[in-house]
Amino acid sequence: MAWNQPGKGKQTPWGGKGSGGGMDGIVQRLRDLFGGGGSGSNPVTWILPLLALLLVFNSFKLVDERQRGVVLRFGQFDRIMTPGANFKWPWPIETATIVDATRIETLDDQVRVLTKDENIVDIRFNAQYQVSDPRLFLFGFRDDLSVDGKVSQGRETLQNAAESAVREVVGNNTMDTVLFERSRLIVAARQHLQESLDMYKTGLKVTEFTLQNARPPEEVKTAFDDAISAREDKSRIESEAKAYASKIVPEARGAAQRIKAESEGYRQATIAKAEGDAQRFTLLVSQYRKAPEVTRKRLYLETMQQVLSTNQKVMAGRDNNILYLPLNGGSGGAQPPLTQLPAVKAATSDSTQPAERPERAVGRERPR
Repeated sequence: MAWNQPGKGKQTPWGGKGSGGGMDGIVQRLRDLFGGGGSGSNPVTWILPLLALLLVFNSFKLVDERQRGVVLRFGQFDRIMTPGANFKWPWPIETATIVDATRIETLDDQVRVLTKDENIVDIRFNAQYQVSDPRLFLFGFRDDLSVDGKVSQGRETLQNAAESAVREVVGNNTMDTVLFERSRLIVAARQHLQESLDMYKTGLKVTEFTLQNARPPEEVKTAFDDAISAREDKSRIESEAKAYASKIVPEARGAAQRIKAESEGYRQATIAKAEGDAQRFTLLVSQYRKAPEVTRKRLYLETMQQVLSTNQKVMAGRDNNILYLPLNGGSGGAQPPLTQLPAVKAATSDSTQPAERPERAVGRERPR
């Protein structure tokens, strides 16, 4: 058109330059702002806006819920970024390293240990851990692995510390303790491991620690199985002995109580009998002092009564016949019939004593 003359650029019908619309207008204004309004191409017009966008983008940091950000200002620790949107000074003023702080990693390994009683045992351990301090995790210690913001960075240090803890705890205990009291060893090993990690400033926390599959090496497995079998036999015999003791001890205590009661009864009866005999003797002495002859006769008759009441008797009649009378009633079978024996002459034990009359019975009891 007439208003667009060669060499004068694009002009409006009113003699002014066209501002352009949309993105072209924005680019044109930026060129004019940074001195690039001419027809020639100037790199500064593109670099400066790009740098501005990069600075804004680099100042914004989004931290996930499971992560933490470690911010360094001029290479020195400054602060910890919390989950969410965070802003920082652009590089090279501040840099941020993201650390996965909630992820739980697992370390599983086996170690051969010499126990306190000089037995060799292969014991497998399992440790679960996570980052507790992102700052110490990144800068508190140096590992062979590079600092990449992952939990695997301190794995080698953790493995060495775990093996040392297991050797320390298991080596101070016997084989029986390792096999049958493992829970106590687990607590001690976990505590020892955490103390080592804190001393090394690893920034790691042990969340779970277990000791598994404690067994002897294959070279001594046969002898170890024999020892285990003997230990099981010992436990079985001890259980049987305890069961027998729990059964026999109450019976023995009952028998002891019964014997004690019987002896107490016998003691009381003996004492009562002795006291009765003493009282009877006292009364007898009193009666003897009053009538000695009568008392002696009475004692004689009572003694004969006691003796003859439990013995067989022989009676002599007037017709020189002797009758055998089994008058001691027994609990046995039938009593034998009366037996008539030939007559015998009565002999005297002393020539001065007259012979007893035939009609008098031997062992006759006089009525009292």
